[in-house]
Amino acid sequence: MSHLDELRKERLEKIELLRTAGMEPYPARTSRTHTVTEFLKNHQELDEQNEMVGIAGRILSIRDQGGVMFADIFDGTDKTQLVLQAEQLGEEKLELFRNAVDTSDVIEAHGEAFTTKRGMPSLQVSDWRMLAKSLQPVPDQWYGLKDEDERYRKRYLDILLSKDLADRIRRRSQFWNTIRSYLLARDFVEVETPVLETTTGGADARPFETHHNALGMSVYLRISAGELWQKRLMVAGLPKTFEIGRIFRNEGMSAEHLQDYTQLEYYEAFKDYRQGMEEITDLYRTIAQNVYGTQTFTIKDFEVNLADEWNVYDYCKLIEKEFGVDPLSTSADEVRSVLNDRSIAYETDGFNLERGIDLLWKQLRKSLGGPGFLIGVPAYMEPLAKRSAENPNVVERFQVILAGSEMGKGFSELNDPVDQASRFAHQQQLREQGDEEAQMNDQEYVDALEYGMPPAFGFGVSERLFSFLEGVPVREAQIFPLMRPR
Repeated sequence: MSHLDELRKERLEKIELLRTAGMEPYPARTSRTHTVTEFLKNHQELDEQNEMVGIAGRILSIRDQGGVMFADIFDGTDKTQLVLQAEQLGEEKLELFRNAVDTSDVIEAHGEAFTTKRGMPSLQVSDWRMLAKSLQPVPDQWYGLKDEDERYRKRYLDILLSKDLADRIRRRSQFWNTIRSYLLARDFVEVETPVLETTTGGADARPFETHHNALGMSVYLRISAGELWQKRLMVAGLPKTFEIGRIFRNEGMSAEHLQDYTQLEYYEAFKDYRQGMEEITDLYRTIAQNVYGTQTFTIKDFEVNLADEWNVYDYCKLIEKEFGVDPLSTSADEVRSVLNDRSIAYETDGFNLERGIDLLWKQLRKSLGGPGFLIGVPAYMEPLAKRSAENPNVVERFQVILAGSEMGKGFSELNDPVDQASRFAHQQQLREQGDEEAQMNDQEYVDALEYGMPPAFGFGVSERLFSFLEGVPVREAQIFPLMRPR
């Protein structure tokens, strides 16, 4: 029998000891009066008034000095010290604590606030009871879980042992709620759109496919947070909508890519992408200030200051300067030749001009620190954005550039149903030629556009932005990342 098996056996026996003493090891109700944070904040007042206090939490450590026992208790808000003596608690309850309570147990303790001779704010315990008897000990707080695979599989222990990780989860909530509050304060309506779709749209990505038993048909998990649905709502007369929701992309994993993650998408009628740039600059600065209290971040090898004036990068000019090809006039064969000359790996199956140019851009963007906006993308690269009035070969689209990566995308939405149908048809040709990431032809969406959609600005950003501001890989920024079963 292993050491852990022996400990588990001992703790199972202690459950019977508790029940013999008339104490339920897993009760449903507690009578806590204060969180530990509240207890410490009001400790002096509670001490002076001799007020009876009830706190609850996990036992982190126990120190037995014979006539007196000390225990540290943590409830997720803070930790404090319990002092247990027979004079206040009684011999029977003290012995039960000594014989039945272990580190990692969750207990409730009642008593009075007092300060030890060493100046430690504590609770003098006059009664206690078990709330959840642990069968396995939590790993040592100082050594924790060092193996990355084990950390992700037992994320609950990783969070328990790491204040930084617990605080990151709180910042994650603050990140999304800052965005939500920002939009709600500007009269946006939060909506929910279908996760199961018969036609995916709103992004270039390979979807997950599943089967709908009740309807007897194949469906896809969405690859965007309702882009084409929210634009239907523009047609329906709702001028400002947003959704913060989960999306799914059946693609590779990297420090910046996941298969299921949270994304914001919002749409605003009667605005264009130039006005959108101003709004996004303000939104990102608001996120930084509210969540981190600063505008300056060290991300990878870049020092990024969101308070600086944001750069504007021209897509075609940058690629032509770096690789000697103009995305507006080059061919797939010419791009392939450049990729070969630069030893840039690419997939030969389904290779086309769009994928080749995108690979050149991904090589180039690594050197751009930002903050900035990338504009001037060819129309054939973006089937959902309005063409530029100055140059119809490019679209009114921008991407936020931070530390060599894309951190959000927005554009003047294409509302011409004839142009939209033509671009969907081109995307369908790419799919038939083997490009699994090309967008599907959504004729029902085109039908909606034929009723008239006002000019609109749309924008989307994923939790990748949060991971960058945190300075960690996107997988580390998730609470429970997906793991392959053992």
